[in-house]
Amino acid sequence: MFQINFKKIALPGLLILFIFLIDRLSKNYILKLAEVESSVNIYLTQYLNLYLIWNKGIAFGLLSIDVNFIYNLISLLIATVTIIILIMAIKAKGIKKYSLITVFSGSIGNLYDRVYYSAVPDFIDFHVNNFHWFIFNVADIFISIGVICLIYVEIFLNNGKNDEK
Repeated sequence: MFQINFKKIALPGLLILFIFLIDRLSKNYILKLAEVESSVNIYLTQYLNLYLIWNKGIAFGLLSIDVNFIYNLISLLIATVTIIILIMAIKAKGIKKYSLITVFSGSIGNLYDRVYYSAVPDFIDFHVNNFHWFIFNVADIFISIGVICLIYVEIFLNNGKNDEK
């Protein structure tokens, strides 16, 4: 029989909720600002601006296409990968579990926007002089942190385990 252990899902569930809410709050703030000001282009520091763009593509605006069929196909692919990440997180333990949960949380934040707005609002513009990195959002930060942690786990923590096999 299927039994839910609330102690095992409480911390991961709270982490998912926390990341999703931080992402939603930041995006809602920028979108309200854009509603009032009709655009968002705010200079914060010499390295950081807030500049709202709508991303219809995948990571960092790649594959941005205005064809609805392609957009829906990409969205379906992202949803499938998000579900696979959740399944992997459920099966994983330790740092790997929380890294996957971090990626999952950022992914559902962006997936929510794809479904609700038909695009993802990106607004963090990091740059050095005239070199601008891709404009991103809070969900993208958590996805990147999770992926970096997964790479760390695979290279440094699983390295000894792979040699034993």
